[in-house]
Amino acid sequence: MQQPCTSASGPCAMRYRKRHSACVVVIDLGFPGHFPHFGGHDEEATVMRGLILGLIWLAAGAAQADVYISIDARGGYVLTNVHRPGRHYEKVINEPLAQAGPANAQMITGRPYAEVVATAARIHNVPPALLHALIKAESGYNPKARSRAGAVGLMQLMPDTAREMGVEDRLDPEDNVQGGARYLKQMLTLFDNDITLAVAAYNAGPDAVMRRGAVPPFAETRRYVPTVLREYRKLQGLE
Repeated sequence: MQQPCTSASGPCAMRYRKRHSACVVVIDLGFPGHFPHFGGHDEEATVMRGLILGLIWLAAGAAQADVYISIDARGGYVLTNVHRPGRHYEKVINEPLAQAGPANAQMITGRPYAEVVATAARIHNVPPALLHALIKAESGYNPKARSRAGAVGLMQLMPDTAREMGVEDRLDPEDNVQGGARYLKQMLTLFDNDITLAVAAYNAGPDAVMRRGAVPPFAETRRYVPTVLREYRKLQGLE
């Protein structure tokens, strides 16, 4: 479960803000920041203590996520596990996408279409647990599922998306999952491996996410994202 954000006080005041899956730590300095050079020795020590504390909180609360640093308009250092499109950041912690651990291998291999999903995940370098979470939310593992909007198959591919992903038969489970995995990989790449934003983009489209830099305020998407992430974390043994 995501660690709750808290507040802190001291010589280097910090504010913790929770935005969807992100815990953003803002370290307020009394001067413009020029990372990595600070002011004097005392200021440097204070700032470094704040940075280290912030990194510890992010490492605890943002499992399997990159951590970035930037400078806000007031000169405060911002630590976050979410890379917002259009903003400048420097990555300070680099963590790979989580894969399902050995303890949950049986849970994944016991799912329908396990071999199809495993193959697609390997080819497109995406977590199999995330593919399974998406398939469960999209179609409930029904390869013949059709939505009123025209989405078809296990990963509910729209005609244009399927065509762009090279899918010839959306009703074919292997073809459908290959296309869905390819599209998911594109979303992860577009949003710097931010799984929350990538999942939101899979549901609402990348333009809707990029315009806001966050999960769009659509009722369906706001329900969809937590559902997928909860199943993903369950398959990882994190819930």
